[in-house]
Amino acid sequence: MLGRNSQYYSLFLLLVDTLVLIAALTLAYILRVQLDNRPLVSDVGAVEYFVQLLAIIPFWLATFGLLGLYKPSVYNRRLSEWGRIAAGSFIGILLILGWEFVSGDVILPARLVALYALITSFLLILAEREFLRWLRSTLFRYGFGTSRVLLIGSGTALTDLALNLANTKQSGYEVVAIAGPKKLVPPELNILHYPQVESALKFIDSNRITTIIQTDMYESEDRNQAILSAAQTRHISYNFIPGQPEFYTGKNTVDVFLGYPMISVSQTPLIGWGAVAKVIFDTIASLMLLILLSPIFLLLIICQKTFNPGPIFYISKRLSQFSKPVRLIKFRSMSSKYGKKDAAEEFREMGREDLAHEYEQNRKVVHDPRITRFGNFLRKTSLDELPQLFNVLRGDLSLVGPRPILPQEAKFSRSRTALLHSVKSGVTGLWQVSGRSNLSFEERIELELFYAQNWSFWLDIKILIKTVGVVLFRRGAK
Repeated sequence: MLGRNSQYYSLFLLLVDTLVLIAALTLAYILRVQLDNRPLVSDVGAVEYFVQLLAIIPFWLATFGLLGLYKPSVYNRRLSEWGRIAAGSFIGILLILGWEFVSGDVILPARLVALYALITSFLLILAEREFLRWLRSTLFRYGFGTSRVLLIGSGTALTDLALNLANTKQSGYEVVAIAGPKKLVPPELNILHYPQVESALKFIDSNRITTIIQTDMYESEDRNQAILSAAQTRHISYNFIPGQPEFYTGKNTVDVFLGYPMISVSQTPLIGWGAVAKVIFDTIASLMLLILLSPIFLLLIICQKTFNPGPIFYISKRLSQFSKPVRLIKFRSMSSKYGKKDAAEEFREMGREDLAHEYEQNRKVVHDPRITRFGNFLRKTSLDELPQLFNVLRGDLSLVGPRPILPQEAKFSRSRTALLHSVKSGVTGLWQVSGRSNLSFEERIELELFYAQNWSFWLDIKILIKTVGVVLFRRGAK
């Protein structure tokens, strides 16, 4: 919800960021030009320096805006905000250097000014945002700038909202009253309760309500209109939040269709330009990785032929996006006589009913006797998965995504499989960096469903960075 207070705060952030960027660029100039006696690359006066940078700062701020730094969903989440500040500071310096290159004008008296500007802009913006976060939280705690909320509804989403908004110093909302069934009122909250919405509307003024949030539409159109009219006549904020969980995931857009507002619900936010960007990134990154890792591929092929005679690669039929079958390529880690049937069937043929039961329950076994000694090394180091880069280059997989499942695993839950396969499967994913083999099958599916429903390019980058750490420290790989 972007209420009036949030809008004002976003504008305030824009103003303060402008002043802080000017201060950062000033400090960068002073550090190199006035406090450093070494000769300069170009003789750029202070006035000329600032006039040219003032023309670039609006584009720098626009970059911050595109990165979401003025949205509550970003500035209310510390780690997300830090990462975007770093990216925005780096892009801002690139804008300066790019303008110098394109225009031929000299802006920076020395290249070290760019480095100083990068460091100071990042640190000062970060310090400013943290100070404002603390100041805002303190003001919320004492009731300044908060919105007094009346919650209206009849579903469990109402309780959820009340509990999440109850922490006023973080949310900026003070839950004053709930209109709905008594069972939905969290007992730990000291708030007013109105069984009928009409009673709650009578006391809007005396309760100093500034925001109404409704989670369910009533069957009576007059009732719904009365709630909206109560907000409009008092010029207070009205928000409708669908109580159905389907509206909280994927990507939702609001449009006008035949004069009516229409909410379009997609299974995943990975659509449109996001999907195009992901394909381009996957293609370029997989090609570069294959070139860089080619010596390791050659070494592993030689070791495979020496220590694990038989086929070098293992081709497994898996299901990827839209349940499309793909041929997954891996370095073979099992003896060449295994891997042609379902694992549970092979275990039973070996007389290991215990392992068959373990696999059917968890979709994995802790000690798989089919794996060779060298294959065990490949799995523990995750090197067996390197050939999947060819799948990425071919377009079968993405670098990041849900694990490509076996055809027989699709029968466990058709609805969950459909949601899971709304995005392309990946070489690595959220479950691999969240415990990997230490997680149960159900926990892995839940994490992968979360990824499909909450995809973002930043989430992909974080998963790739974490994957490097997981592989290097060999946590959970089996």
